[in-house]
Amino acid sequence: MIQMDRSHRPITVEEINKFQQKLNLSFPEQYINFLLESNGGDPSPSMFKISDEQGEGVLNIFYGIGDMHSNLEEYMDIYEGRLPSGFIPIGNDPSGNVICLGLNEKYCNNIYFWNHEQESDNPDNMSNMFYLASDLNEFLNSLYDEQEE
Repeated sequence: MIQMDRSHRPITVEEINKFQQKLNLSFPEQYINFLLESNGGDPSPSMFKISDEQGEGVLNIFYGIGDMHSNLEEYMDIYEGRLPSGFIPIGNDPSGNVICLGLNEKYCNNIYFWNHEQESDNPDNMSNMFYLASDLNEFLNSLYDEQEE
């Protein structure tokens, strides 16, 4: 079971709806429930498998809604025009790579890893996007602790 350390202040359904309307977005129900439960924060466990080629990743933080350092709206602005259409950044790793949530019909609910080191000039080129899970709950359930050597 995932635990969220340093989660942000609680948020209401009304605040989430206002945020979605402001940015013309429609979040999947799982993501809305996640925001209501924690509104982002530092997950524990935090390790996940990206791919055989890419190896493992560490989830640094999930962004939240509101006036805080890891603000979802701020990160949406930062990555606008850099992420493929229909994806929003919902978290990052310590190296500046992004965990993305698909919002458009083709990728709705899907969770992807966006590798900034392989970023293309064409934001819709998905060669630097790595599929992680079919939805947020599957991704959260796939997180694990760092293996001791």
